[in-house]
Amino acid sequence: MNMGLIVQKYGGSSIANAERIKRVARHICDTRETGCQLIVVVSAMGDTTDHLIELAGQVTTRSPSKREYDMLLSTGEQISIALLAMAIHDLGFEAISLTGRQVGIRTDAQHTRAKIVKVGAERIENALSAGQIVIVAGFQGVNEQDEITTLGRGGSDTTAVAIAAVLKAEICEIFTDVEGVYTADPRVVPKARKLDVVSYEEMLELSSLGAGVLVNRAVEFAKKYQVPVSVRSSFTFSEGTLVIEETEKMESEVIRGVTCDKSEAKMSILDVPNKPGVAGKIFGALAEVNINVDMIIQGAREGGRSDISFTIAKSDLIKAAEVTERVKEELGANQVLVGRDIAKVSVVGIGMRSHCGVAAKMFTSLADQGVNIQMISTSEIKISCVVSEKDAETAVRLLHEVFELGDVNVASVEAKSG
Repeated sequence: MNMGLIVQKYGGSSIANAERIKRVARHICDTRETGCQLIVVVSAMGDTTDHLIELAGQVTTRSPSKREYDMLLSTGEQISIALLAMAIHDLGFEAISLTGRQVGIRTDAQHTRAKIVKVGAERIENALSAGQIVIVAGFQGVNEQDEITTLGRGGSDTTAVAIAAVLKAEICEIFTDVEGVYTADPRVVPKARKLDVVSYEEMLELSSLGAGVLVNRAVEFAKKYQVPVSVRSSFTFSEGTLVIEETEKMESEVIRGVTCDKSEAKMSILDVPNKPGVAGKIFGALAEVNINVDMIIQGAREGGRSDISFTIAKSDLIKAAEVTERVKEELGANQVLVGRDIAKVSVVGIGMRSHCGVAAKMFTSLADQGVNIQMISTSEIKISCVVSEKDAETAVRLLHEVFELGDVNVASVEAKSG
């Protein structure tokens, strides 16, 4: 591990305009003055990516070619790295901006959702040896055909952690618009508490279940290569949340966080034959068109029939409906139902491994408040329930209170003021 190397990543809101870019540049230079080597990964400025997507929609009535889509979207980060390098030069420090291709970030061939397969180190190491701050465009790379690819949502986080892993950085600091990882979304639960430290496993679950601070792929890289990740605010630069390997102390807290994900929809295929191969046919057909299925539940009917329900991303709903209607006919099923107004509410904590009764407490608490559970999914360190979307925030606040996750200081202040 290179104890003198730090990787920092700044999101779009952190560099949304010229003033913010200059503020970030100042912080980068302050960090450089401590004597460390520094690699900085940046996203596109503010709403740049959304604006580019809007422009694409204005020039074509059809879905644009994914190759050209990637060519277009990758330009946002190129603007960011050049402007940030200029701002750093203006403060008297040496910096060089590099695109994903110039760095040597190689990906698979899947446009718009590519995965990193290799990160080149030579260009970065040469620049660091020359005393330069290296500014890298996040979210992008090139495939084996030398075509530009983009990494999908949260791609800049993944870029930063992958570079930190390959260069064996001391830490990867993810600067964003929040102070760190909280026990729940503070906009939903005002008493939510910032966590000082969280394990890789807990962060993986929290990320996959709706906590938007880090994306799964970034956490997976961090866990695999043991890269410590710090989630911090680019507006206060205060200490945030450290994501590291699990420690014994972490298990003393049974539940670490409550999440809510409203991005999924529920599909049900009713009255299908209850025999071997049916589930494989349904989910195999969905896999063929790259649709990820999350929760699955099968309920038996009389006469050797059953109902199969599952959840998918709402963005895949149209494609999934076409596939399931076709499979329904092939299987001789009765009906396909779609439910958009659902939410997945989850509790997460590695302490669940050594403590019993969490599921009972969760289900009983929701029932007492009249919240109906439609589906349930569990793992060693999480329990998820699908509920009606209208009950989602009530459920989150309830579970946050039931498992006593709130900020004690906030609670005591409210008690005194009341």
